[in-house]
Amino acid sequence: MGSLAGIYTASMPVFVVEDRAVGGGGAGGVSAPRGYCNFYEGKEPRRLNYGCYDEGVHQRLLHVNQVLAPVVGEAIRRVGGVPLRSLIARALRMGDEVHSRNAAASLLFERELYPAFLEMVEGDRAGVTETAGHLAENDYFFLRLSMAAAKVTADSIVGLEGSTVVSAMAFSCRGFAIRVAGLGTEWFTGPPPLHEGRLFAGHTEDEITWMGGESPITETIGLGGFAQACALSLQEYQGGSPEVMIARNLEMYDVTVGENPNYRIPLFGFRGTPTGIDIRKVLDTGILPVMDVGLAGRDGGQIGAGVIRAPRECFEAAATAFAARYGGDAL
Repeated sequence: MGSLAGIYTASMPVFVVEDRAVGGGGAGGVSAPRGYCNFYEGKEPRRLNYGCYDEGVHQRLLHVNQVLAPVVGEAIRRVGGVPLRSLIARALRMGDEVHSRNAAASLLFERELYPAFLEMVEGDRAGVTETAGHLAENDYFFLRLSMAAAKVTADSIVGLEGSTVVSAMAFSCRGFAIRVAGLGTEWFTGPPPLHEGRLFAGHTEDEITWMGGESPITETIGLGGFAQACALSLQEYQGGSPEVMIARNLEMYDVTVGENPNYRIPLFGFRGTPTGIDIRKVLDTGILPVMDVGLAGRDGGQIGAGVIRAPRECFEAAATAFAARYGGDAL
């Protein structure tokens, strides 16, 4: 999964996220479905995923390859893997929605690795110390892991015959797109998303550019903007108010097929997050799915944060294709 510009090269280390409930974790049968993501580079606004490449970016990428990835990889192997679903569920209770806010999830992930870090520190004190410090000070470290976990989850419905549930959402510099479970892997496109947000000091609306990104996969499974009421502190970062955030979150129940039994919203009496965007409900209600995102600048780097809504045109295109495949009465 690629964050924003989503750049990968062959030399980049990646996390592997598996659905071990399917295929037995790859042992003695069908291998477990997998998702992949690279490492968070650090909190500098100018990062590779925001379309920047200079000496500072280069050095941080080398640090990931030479220090962070070897230490984190060894720690994960020592603890036998880190269960992400339960970690995400707990993070929602601690103020995250695991798209634009990952502070709790990042700390919970680090905590899972600490027993291994203590075992490893004698052999690599500098590497373990640097890695622990990086994890502790970078609240967005977990974001890409939440994306990979969401990808594995969403992929489980791809090809589900007759389903009108959205199985993926993403956008590029040219527009927004969705996939629908009952229509396989075909993308249905529309214009760039509608947005509102808060810019960092010194930046203006005309600087905003769409670099793209696959992070809306989190909303596809009921996280991010679909769990916005878990993370009311985001109002300071991306604008809005508690009242607006709660209202946005509640209206997502009107365009989804159910509630997630694993991910719950404390403010709503631990109601499950709205999950499973139905293209029929989007078109019938006129309510467009909401996503929490970072805003990129035309010269690279992050210049703000906000909320976007998927364009209606994607859902209209998907509905037309669905009717053509299953018959007009299927919608």
